[in-house]
Amino acid sequence: FGKGRGGGLSLFARRRTRPVTPTPSPLLHVTALAVRRGRVEALRKVDLRVQAGETLALMGRNGAGKSTLLATLVGMIAPTSGTVRVAGRAPYDTDPRELIRQVGLVPQEPRDLLYADTVAAECAAADADAGATPGTCRALVSELLPGVADGTHPRDLSEGQRLALALAVVLTGRPPLLLLDEPTRGLDYAAKARLVTHLRSLAADGHAIVLATHDVELAAELAHRVVIIADGEVVADGPTAEVVVSSPAFSPQVAKILAPLPWLTVEQVEGAL
Repeated sequence: FGKGRGGGLSLFARRRTRPVTPTPSPLLHVTALAVRRGRVEALRKVDLRVQAGETLALMGRNGAGKSTLLATLVGMIAPTSGTVRVAGRAPYDTDPRELIRQVGLVPQEPRDLLYADTVAAECAAADADAGATPGTCRALVSELLPGVADGTHPRDLSEGQRLALALAVVLTGRPPLLLLDEPTRGLDYAAKARLVTHLRSLAADGHAIVLATHDVELAAELAHRVVIIADGEVVADGPTAEVVVSSPAFSPQVAKILAPLPWLTVEQVEGAL
């Protein structure tokens, strides 16, 4: 290191001795992921990183590969090549009983997660599977789906209500990584508002959230980043405010009306005023 004038360490040396803050390891780390289903290349060379506390919106047209990517992240599909790591584990090769404590998926069809004859039975099973305190799932149901009786059969719920129940089942295990496939489909405005509030709370507590959605307003409200997939490839990845305004198909109404101002939501406009 040489000495500077006056015998002290040079400016270069002083800078070199400052402590360096390490970059945290991503909770989700996907590298060069490819998935082939029959003759179709569903995913090609997908690279993706998501940190704890980050909410990422996965967007693209139908058939782009969003659902395939989520299924791969939760271990339902094996990568053809490349790697997927959730908290350092390869989902496809991890025991499901261990994986459920790391990552949870709420699919497009909530009924795929619901097997019991009553809401109460679904909640009891979710508590047992997650090793949670009895009543944990029921409390989440009451928050997301107020007014539903314990004895209600899940098939008697509306599509939006089944989604809320399935979400409560998955959230009972408080997985560090939460995957949601079209989470606002079938939800009315009030239910969507409750969902947004809960997801914001989870992100603030350090959970990573990846949601595949066509709901540009939801992405604008929740997502820190947006990734756009087309034909199985990532074609855009960046901060929400930059990505969603780059194409009219992914731009929320507020941005369309107020462009080139940097606001995406009514809430942001109210805050600015």
